[in-house]
Formats: sequence, C-alpha cells, structure tokens
Amino acid sequence: MPQTTLQGEQGKEFVKVAVVQAGSVVFNRAETLKKVQELAREASGQGAQLVLFPEAFVSGYPRGLDFGAVVGARSDKGREEFRRYWESSLDVPGPVTDELSQIARMNGIYLVIGVVEREGGTLYCSVLFFAPDGCLLGKHRKVMPTGSERLVWGFGDGSTLPVFDTPFGKLGAVICWENYLPLMRAAMYAKGIEIYCAPTADCRDSWAASMRHIAVEGRCFVLSSNQFSRRGDFPPEYDAVHGEDPERILSPGGSCIVDPFGNFLAGPNRDGEIILTAELDRREIVRGKYDLDVVGHYGRPDIFQLHVDERPKRPVTSHPGDAAREDKIQTLASDER
Repeated sequence: MPQTTLQGEQGKEFVKVAVVQAGSVVFNRAETLKKVQELAREASGQGAQLVLFPEAFVSGYPRGLDFGAVVGARSDKGREEFRRYWESSLDVPGPVTDELSQIARMNGIYLVIGVVEREGGTLYCSVLFFAPDGCLLGKHRKVMPTGSERLVWGFGDGSTLPVFDTPFGKLGAVICWENYLPLMRAAMYAKGIEIYCAPTADCRDSWAASMRHIAVEGRCFVLSSNQFSRRGDFPPEYDAVHGEDPERILSPGGSCIVDPFGNFLAGPNRDGEIILTAELDRREIVRGKYDLDVVGHYGRPDIFQLHVDERPKRPVTSHPGDAAREDKIQTLASDER
C-alpha cells in the first residue's frame, strides 16, 4: 500500500466533518472492522469529508481490566488477557491497515482512527491518518499512556507528531490525556494545526471544558471522539470490575466539535451511539488569530522557548563494524573488475 505525505491545494473555506461516537467490539478485530466500514459509509452519506473515530477503536479500549498485575507479580490469567489483546491489535503497515485504507478510499474520506498498534511484543495506542485515495498519510503514537494504560501500551517518541496539509487545512491528532501536556499542545500549534483531532476515552464533564480551552488557545477547530460502550460490547468472560449486566453503560461518550472561539458546533453528546457532524468555516481561524496567536504575536520567545526532539528513539541501532566495511569494499572492488 502506498504511503504519502499529502500536499493538497489550500483554500477551501468550508468542510463538513464527522465525529463517530460508538463502541468497538472488544477483542474482536473482524467485527470491529465491519463496524468501521458501516459507520464510515454512514458518515460519508451525510456528506462528511473527514471522519474521526475514538481512541483505540480497533480493537478496543480495555476499560476496567487489570491484566493480573500487582506490585511484584503478574498472573497467568493476566498474561493470557494481554495475549488476546495483542492478537486483536494490528501491524502498521499490514493487512488490517490495508482494510482501513480501502474503507477511506471506498468512501472518499479523510479517515482518522484510533487503533492499538503492535510492533514486536509491544502495543502502542496510535492514530492512523488516511487520505480519500486510501493512502496512509502517517501515524501518531501516544507519547504518554495514562495510569494503568502503561501496563499494556508502550510510549511513542517525537518522530510521530505529524500535521498533514489537506485541501481544508492542517490536520493532526493528540490522544486523550496527551491533551493535558501543555508543551505538546504548543508543538502542535507551532505546526499550524487547524483541525485538531482529540480521540479519547475520557467521558468526564471536565473533558468538554478542556476541548473548549484548546480550541480557544490554539484558535483551531477541535474534534473529540469518545466511545459509547455497554458491558455487552465486551466478551462475556471479560474479567473486569463492571459486573455482568450487558446494558450497563461503561462509557457514555461526550463527543463534541468545537470552533476556534470555544463554541460547540455539535455535542457534547452522552445519549448513545451517534455520528455528530458540523460544517467548519476555516475563516474563523484567522478571525481568531487576530487577537490570539500563541506561537506568533501572542508569544514571548525572548522569555519562553520550546525545543522538540522529533528524532526516532530506537532501543537498538546497529552500526557496521570495520569487518563489514572491509567486506563491502572488497565486494565493490570485485564488481569493478
């Protein structure tokens, strides 16, 4: 599957966006993908050009699980739960990524979706970005999992903090409580983000206040997508703290769309599964920047500066030794003869 960084034409003043509030089929990747396809088609049918799905939608936010961990010990049952979670995750690139690419292409949409990505034995909470032609634009790995998420998710580094040019503005994502990292927000503002996606698992009332604050602070449109999930969306044997009632609501949602002045264009909604839509007027961004540009005329770089290291941080980096270089030189010499 091709991977590109889109350099689209700028200047489209209006764009219709959609925020999906729904629950994944936890630990069941195939059924979750069917749901992505159905919801993406529905959103596209409503005229959405960009569709945002929640954090860890493929294939599940493991709400309430402890994975058998206490200080000093991990249980066999918890290890099996982690194996099952790993099995329902996806490789980037890989076959499941290709399926998501096809969904974006079939519906002609920018698809921004939270996934659980695996690399080797490590899982990452990631966001994937797809263009309407199906190209994978790139990904963002969550740099700071929260609380017990650190049991099962690794840490992203600075190499996946992208903002992409699209025909309707610069597009990026910050996941859940990463939004409470002021310096990360500043880094995104400095990249010129205009459509700020915030997939989340936080359904507290305070989350909506945070989304309004970020929209005003960054003078950007903020799209926040959370799952609406019931106990029945999880496997019957799911050993969490939520009991067995399939109708019990575990996450009521709270998804919303906010304009650069902090006004709700849609939501916050806590009534059930829904697709929220709104038409964004990009001119509102510049109107807002008139009196607040925190990385421009409202900044004080003579006092405050941020340095961002976007180099990949790999655990193992191999450098050829002298013997390897000598072998290469001898091979080249032989080829020349």
